[in-house]
Amino acid sequence: MSVIVRVAAAVILRPDGAVLLAQRPAGKAYAGYWEFPGGKLEADETPAHALSRELREELGIVVRVASPWLVQEFVYPHAHVELNFFRVYAFDGDPASHDGQAFAWQDPHAIAVSPLLPANTRVLAALTLPTVYAITCASDMGADAFVAREPEPGLRDVLTRRLVPEFARVNGKVLVNGSADDARRLGCAGVHWTARTLLAATARPRDLVVGASCHTRTEIAHAGALDVDFAVLGPVLATPTHPDARALGWTGFVAAVEGTRVPVFALGGMHLSDLDTAIAHGAHGVAMRRYAWTDS
Repeated sequence: MSVIVRVAAAVILRPDGAVLLAQRPAGKAYAGYWEFPGGKLEADETPAHALSRELREELGIVVRVASPWLVQEFVYPHAHVELNFFRVYAFDGDPASHDGQAFAWQDPHAIAVSPLLPANTRVLAALTLPTVYAITCASDMGADAFVAREPEPGLRDVLTRRLVPEFARVNGKVLVNGSADDARRLGCAGVHWTARTLLAATARPRDLVVGASCHTRTEIAHAGALDVDFAVLGPVLATPTHPDARALGWTGFVAAVEGTRVPVFALGGMHLSDLDTAIAHGAHGVAMRRYAWTDS
């Protein structure tokens, strides 16, 4: 069995959403390829400590705010690596090349440098996801307020057909809670699976964005094994939508998503003001039903 090389990798974010990519210097494996800055963990070092040390040594910056995000594994010809990705939101100093590598700020939606290390593919895709996932609540707000009621399949289709062109005007994407065939028939960008559908699946459709509802660490792991685009985990806090459901709390959320291979949105009792807290606990962002559409 090959030894797994553990690596801490930094997704350094500017306020405008750009991320920093570094080019591997001559003399290293995959010289000339672009990657996220970082490096190997030393003996008895945590990923967070390695991240801070590597960015100080490699780029001369001091990390002030960083949050755990995704873990990816990749088998290269020279090594089997486990990459622990953090999103870095604040740091002191200006990035400078201390190892002779070139680096460039890039728009995640339009990466202009190449070639990229293949282990970064999932991370770059995740960076194009929003940090707020809005779930329709037509049944709460009323037909006039939200175009149509949603629970019945026929009326769900009416609502979906109205929303798809509306969201297209602002480059938004609509996912339907149903089957892949439903999504294609309704012109949606993707499908949202229930936990039951997720656990029954052995593969995901590649022509659609796929999200999945999860309630346990086992379900999160299965979402990662199927390489879905994201998962939604909850309820994290008490919510009027499911008053009898046992809330995970932030401690339970962290335990369920630790080491996740897919971006996970925190769901249940979320407000926009909870976004920073969710990210600090390893979430990609927050999923909201009622409060995504109203201020109260």
